[in-house]
Amino acid sequence: MIRVVMTFAIAGLGVALFHWLSLPLPWLLGPIFACLISALSGVRMAGTPLINQGMRTVLGVAVGATITPAVLASMLGMWPTLLLIPVMIAVIGLIGVPYFRRLWGFDFVTSYYSAMPGGIQDMLVFGEEAGGNPRTLSLIHATRVLVIVVALPFILRGVWDADLSNPPGVPAATLAPTQLGLMVVVALVGWRGAKALGMFGASILGPLIVAAAMALAGLLQHRPPAEAIWAAQFFIGTTVGVKYTGITMTEIRRDLTAGLGFCGILIVLTVIFVEGVYAAGLAPGMEALLAFAPGGQAELTVLALIVGADVAFVIAHHVLRIFVVILGAPLFARIFR
Repeated sequence: MIRVVMTFAIAGLGVALFHWLSLPLPWLLGPIFACLISALSGVRMAGTPLINQGMRTVLGVAVGATITPAVLASMLGMWPTLLLIPVMIAVIGLIGVPYFRRLWGFDFVTSYYSAMPGGIQDMLVFGEEAGGNPRTLSLIHATRVLVIVVALPFILRGVWDADLSNPPGVPAATLAPTQLGLMVVVALVGWRGAKALGMFGASILGPLIVAAAMALAGLLQHRPPAEAIWAAQFFIGTTVGVKYTGITMTEIRRDLTAGLGFCGILIVLTVIFVEGVYAAGLAPGMEALLAFAPGGQAELTVLALIVGADVAFVIAHHVLRIFVVILGAPLFARIFR
């Protein structure tokens, strides 16, 4: 418990420092950097998995609440870019597996699950069950999420002059208590229901589905308040930083460096696909970048909400990416081993 309290205090200092320096996304990037620096300094930190999962439900409700009949109809036109997601995953695998195996000497299983751009927890579970190195997998995927999430805000602001200071919602005091209560019910029912069904990404997708149904029925009329989304950012950022707790110099030299190199590959591939999508007129540049960037689903959802991007477009592509990786990873790992 002491470690948890200390971790939250460190993350809170990160938020305060980012606010003081007027840096972007203080509630997300502040905790990431503060916890990362503390972990690299040898501080032993601890997260709270249940609260972290609970905070992700906020994002699910936020996305689901934006689904209107018009948005739903527009999803039918997304198929050209959705078809590119499996292609991008295949290219990442064809480059990533040899990169980890030949350049860094990882075994095949660890190389394969390190290269797959799925959810951190899913890749750790699959990789460990198949005989991979769970610590290496954890550090590689944490580094992937960290680099993508940290780089994107600066790219969005530098290229599109995106306003990252926008509040992610209205103040809670302006929302009717009935709407706030409905959001809580939607979050809990969606999360627990999806988990009972064994759905991947249950904490986000379950609330998203239930919230979308409530929004389409006209019952849910607002997104969660700004305070709730800031809290979600805080816990998500803390979770990313805490994954580096206990890192050794050997892991820094090998796993962290390998992960950073792979992030360079991912950034190049993402730019190629985004440029192709934009040049073909399939999607605006900012939406294409947020949709194809292989970062964490929760973190990319936060960015889409803040910059005012087409959240439905962004989340549809990330759901498909996670779906393809989760279903295909174990199958292809056996085939190509």
